[in-house]
Amino acid sequence: MANQLTQEQINDYKDCFALYDRDRHGRLKAADLLTAMRCLGLCPTPAEAEKHLRANNVASGGLLDLSTFLAVMVAQQQQEDPEREIIAAFRRLDPQGRGFVPATELRARLTRMGEKMQAHEVNDLLKEMNIAPNGLVKYEAFVKDLLLPPPDYH
Repeated sequence: MANQLTQEQINDYKDCFALYDRDRHGRLKAADLLTAMRCLGLCPTPAEAEKHLRANNVASGGLLDLSTFLAVMVAQQQQEDPEREIIAAFRRLDPQGRGFVPATELRARLTRMGEKMQAHEVNDLLKEMNIAPNGLVKYEAFVKDLLLPPPDYH
């Protein structure tokens, strides 16, 4: 498991674990697992958190040690695939399966649904995208660009 996490991830996970280990006995309450995972940027559902607890033989009212917590984090990371999830959302806007969505439709969705973006944020985003002359966005390329890690200027 340790080879599946970077040292930075391990340090972040240990720090979060320590925050939720309120009595400092090296144990995290199972009830705090979902919140801790979300604090670390993962997006498990309550059912997924329960599944992780069962897979590690931890009762819903039980406690997790650090190694179990790290194992749960690795398992959740492996099942989350933001690229696949975002492309699946785009495919719902593309019933013909052409691989494109109208930029106008994308703008409407980004400014009106979910975690709404401001118009200027969408404008900046659309400027960065490779939009065809007909106003269509090739969404698989867009998602790959969107998920690129930010440049490291250090």
